[in-house]
Amino acid sequence: MMRVESDTIGSLPIYEEAYYGINSYRAKVNFAFTDQKVDRTMIKQLALIKAAAAIANQQAGTLSKEKAQIIVTASEEIIAGKWEKEFIVDTFQGGAGTSTNMNVNEVIANRGLELMGYKKGEYQYLHPLDDVNQSQSTNDVYPSAGKLTLLVYIEQLNEALIHLIDSWHKKAKEFQHVAKMGRTQLQEAVPMTVGESFSAYAHSLTRCRERIVHLSAELLTLNMGGTAIGTGLNASYRYQEHLYEELNRRFPRSLRPANDLIDSTQHTDSLASISGGLKTIAITLNKSANDLRILASGPRTGFHELNLPARQSGSSIMPGKVNPVIPEVISQIAFQVIGNDGAVTFATASGELELNPFEPVMFHNLFESCQLLTRACQIYADKCVAGITINETVCSEAVASSTGMITAITPQIGYEKASVLVKEALAKNCSVEELFTQATVLLTETDQ
Repeated sequence: MMRVESDTIGSLPIYEEAYYGINSYRAKVNFAFTDQKVDRTMIKQLALIKAAAAIANQQAGTLSKEKAQIIVTASEEIIAGKWEKEFIVDTFQGGAGTSTNMNVNEVIANRGLELMGYKKGEYQYLHPLDDVNQSQSTNDVYPSAGKLTLLVYIEQLNEALIHLIDSWHKKAKEFQHVAKMGRTQLQEAVPMTVGESFSAYAHSLTRCRERIVHLSAELLTLNMGGTAIGTGLNASYRYQEHLYEELNRRFPRSLRPANDLIDSTQHTDSLASISGGLKTIAITLNKSANDLRILASGPRTGFHELNLPARQSGSSIMPGKVNPVIPEVISQIAFQVIGNDGAVTFATASGELELNPFEPVMFHNLFESCQLLTRACQIYADKCVAGITINETVCSEAVASSTGMITAITPQIGYEKASVLVKEALAKNCSVEELFTQATVLLTETDQ
């Protein structure tokens, strides 16, 4: 069975059982790019905003109590995870998110009509625009829902970062007594401990975590109430006043309107900042992953200072080979997040006049980056860092034989004499300590 729905372009048959309507269906046909639909957490945040807006409109006296309660009920069903198959719009879409907003409006309206005892599509009783979208525009609803979604994902990332940081700290404590050779530009520098090295990884990620938490505070400022371009057209002062009260009742963090709704509607620099923070986490993860691959190289012809947990066979032709697969995949996640940041950067820079129409690709990439980094931190901690062991003999032998030991005694003998000893040690293939000991013995015998 089909029902017929109409818009300004014309009429289309829609499946009778479908909760989506003509706007959603047109978007499904026009934007058939991928198998990825709009993020489900984003849909839930849109539904949260619809419920809050309905109550605000009721309190402002522009929406009946019956309609408001029906909209709230339908919205809360969506928040609970119902009707997921009804959200049919591709994550890549034109129209600055209008299709996503309309998909939510139509599902709420048709579910509401069903609850009221009417047929789907009988919009004269509950309209997706006049009622569900009352006092709103895609241009304030969509970016606000995107920000709320990012806040949810950043909180998950924050927990995963804490888990990984704790893992590095535990390993730092476990190996705080193991001396190893520090290196700069892949050349021997000065001695340090394995614990100091691992502690540095923990502190670098702590800084990244604090940075992203700080940046995420900007997401608490919304342009809700600004409607189309931030002027607040068609939204009453009473609606705006009650809207944030209701949003804050429903969302776990305190939200507030932007000081300048026009600015907040057209500029997406806060999203670019978040993307930059996510990219920094990615490159920091990549740095430690690179280090682990180098330090675990071998087992006979590489550094072989540490051992990574063996996760799977490493070759279809070389028996017994085990690859550093977890650090490798962490690096690949980092590369993807860096690429996502490039897309967000271009999209942010490409907005024009009173609206940036490229928010769908921004949110797609930001959500993906958050989710990838969250899983990366969890897997890195559990499947790699937690199982690292140290080859203490290899580390101690490297320290003993290294020319970097000379740095510690340079203040006593001077840089020039120290350089001569290093060259001689390399030429004779012996340790600096041996040469220094011999020189000290000779000097003592000469004095006598």
